[in-house]
Amino acid sequence: MTARVLMIALALALAATPAAAQKTAASPPAAPPVAPSTAGPATGPALGPGPARSILFVGNSFTFGALSPVRRYRADTVTDLNKNGIGGVPALFKRFTDQAGLSYVVSLEAVSGMGLDYHFTQKRPLIDKAWDVVILQDFSTLDRAKPGDPGLHRRYAAQLAKMFAARNSGADIELSATWSRADLTYKPGSPWSGQTIDRMAIDLRRAADQARAGAPQIRGVIPIGEAWNRAITAGLADPNPYDGTSFGQIDLWTYDQYHASAYGYYLEALLIFGRVTGLDPRSLGVGELAADDLGLAPGVTLALQRLAYEQLASEAARPRR
Repeated sequence: MTARVLMIALALALAATPAAAQKTAASPPAAPPVAPSTAGPATGPALGPGPARSILFVGNSFTFGALSPVRRYRADTVTDLNKNGIGGVPALFKRFTDQAGLSYVVSLEAVSGMGLDYHFTQKRPLIDKAWDVVILQDFSTLDRAKPGDPGLHRRYAAQLAKMFAARNSGADIELSATWSRADLTYKPGSPWSGQTIDRMAIDLRRAADQARAGAPQIRGVIPIGEAWNRAITAGLADPNPYDGTSFGQIDLWTYDQYHASAYGYYLEALLIFGRVTGLDPRSLGVGELAADDLGLAPGVTLALQRLAYEQLASEAARPRR
């Protein structure tokens, strides 16, 4: 009788364990890797047991998940160099890599409303160290004084890339190209006013490509804004938050129509995960733990993982500019 009770208890415990957690405990996902860009990390992804890789996220509110539950998400798993208790997108990345059986030590240096020029001129003593991976995210309009002008972006992306490469010539330095702001598209007074919602993201990607072309130390561009465009084109995300969110669609923006919602930041983190590790974001699966923590519906989780995979895979055919 006692043995039978023990067997029932064990079965109930296994049933209560999330599928993704059981899978992670057994082995890391074995899905095919995302096709890398022509300038992917020379050493490839750090798979399986081995020394931890260090990764630094440099950015702003788009990095730390402002105006969403992502901001304070699992802040104890990453090092916020500014000591503000931020988890953000870096903590989502950490959560993904842990589930994939990878070892990363994650740090971030993010200040709201600031661009790459600020981090180079004001935060250099804090970040000028040897890192294995660096993710650079500029201000949303590239230049606050001259929105859309890529000059400042190109200059300081190159300055930072040279600085990090001087510390570690093998560093994988990646430049994020972010999303279109709905507030700068649907309201008057900006260079993108009255244009289609995909336009700003395309312009930001063009500027990132220019910065990469002028700085050989930058190995790739993470196409976050283009993935947002893909989600809208696919009908997963609503294109205009000002007229309400259509039934069955998600809103990638939060309430200010400027920053991302939890959906938007989750997609951002998936793209960084796939680009940096070379793993297929779909390998995280429907039981992915961060999505569950954030309350994402299983179908939406899978759709966002698929979109991230498709966007990253499309980069393989994109020529370096």
